[in-house]
Amino acid sequence: MKKIYLDNAATTKVDDRVVEVMLPYFNEKFGNASSQHFIGQEARDAFEKSRKTIAKSLNAKPHEIIFTSGGTESSNLALKGLFFDNFPEKNHIITTRIEHDSVLNTCKWLERQGAKVTYLDVDAEGFIDINELEKAITDKTIVVSVIHGNNEIGTIQDLEKIGKICREKKVLFHTDACQSFTKVLIDVKKQNLDLVTLNAHKIHGPKGIGALYIREGIKITPLSHGGGHEKGLRSGTENVPGAVGFAKAVEIANEKDIKRMTEQRDKLIREILKIQNVGLNGPRENRLCNNVNVSFNNIEGESIGGYLEQKGICTSTGSACASHSLETSHVLKAIGLTPLQANSSIRVSISKYTTEEEINYFLELIPKIAEKLRKISPLVR
Repeated sequence: MKKIYLDNAATTKVDDRVVEVMLPYFNEKFGNASSQHFIGQEARDAFEKSRKTIAKSLNAKPHEIIFTSGGTESSNLALKGLFFDNFPEKNHIITTRIEHDSVLNTCKWLERQGAKVTYLDVDAEGFIDINELEKAITDKTIVVSVIHGNNEIGTIQDLEKIGKICREKKVLFHTDACQSFTKVLIDVKKQNLDLVTLNAHKIHGPKGIGALYIREGIKITPLSHGGGHEKGLRSGTENVPGAVGFAKAVEIANEKDIKRMTEQRDKLIREILKIQNVGLNGPRENRLCNNVNVSFNNIEGESIGGYLEQKGICTSTGSACASHSLETSHVLKAIGLTPLQANSSIRVSISKYTTEEEINYFLELIPKIAEKLRKISPLVR
């Protein structure tokens, strides 16, 4: 049976070149990067070189990059760190209804600690209303947190417009860029970004390593305490192999891959929408190059996914961080889908390794699966 992986928004295959540069730091250059001897300093040099690579990709300074264990930790550090550094003088956070759970659940937890959180609505394509954002800002607002590229429906928000408003209103701006990093330009200066959440495993890097960009001069309260690593903001022995792999993944990301993925995405959308009673979730334009999310009226997405898996194709019906739950996607609800429509959705997310043959095989199967399931669906009359 063929094995076709179309769930790259959940995680990606690690590039062989990434594995190659990481290996020496497990068994040859294995030193603790905080040790003073030459083996430790060899590891430190690689760690700091990796920091520079990631900083350069954002138009940031190396000391503005804090390494973490991944996107979830980065967003927790950003939002909790800012809240506890500003509370009780300021206690207001603005975010959206389509954030990743790592932001939404952090905000819900902070509400129990005294935070006031405004959850901005989005339109049918997942975009926020800039005017509503501006109205929501008060003199108690600490930070605006808006996801850059949505993990479920691919919507890419206009960071520059949001950043301009935040700078004018003198509030901080955080974005979760885990899905968009290396696919969409991020320039922390041009877009007035104060904090940016990143991770490696969505860009063909290793799991267990991420980063948080924190603009120079911004104070946050650390969540963990120990040896004072990462400027005292994230104590713990440095993950040198992870950082080296992360940097390599950033280095090898290129426009050619993005162009090919965009073409494959457009082909998928075009062909899938030829099937009767199928709707696209999210926008046609300003969409992540690897994301397709569609709803098949009167068919359960789980059933479609099950049939595809029998044929060796892996897709998703939502975020992998919460897919063990059968609750309706909060993102699809936020763009106005009914529970029935939301539960009829599947997400197809491609990568630089996705081939035309795989795309064609998927497109050959999906109309047949839809037809078969509609024939047995109790919702079809």
